[in-house]
Amino acid sequence: MNANVNMVYVETILKIIGIAYIAEFATQITKDAGQGAIASKIELAGKIIILAMAIPILTVLIETIIKLIPS
Repeated sequence: MNANVNMVYVETILKIIGIAYIAEFATQITKDAGQGAIASKIELAGKIIILAMAIPILTVLIETIIKLIPS
């Protein structure tokens, strides 16, 4: 079955998942080392990167929802 999904979006989602895992791993390592302040900065940076990467997907999703709403 062909879901008719643009592969760019799938690649972006996979990258976002990878960034989330890496950021969580780095956060846990720094917390274990007793560096809670650095851990929170890593976590924030990961969230900002994920948000920046997700903007094109969110834009397409909002456009699709607006098209479905009757005028």
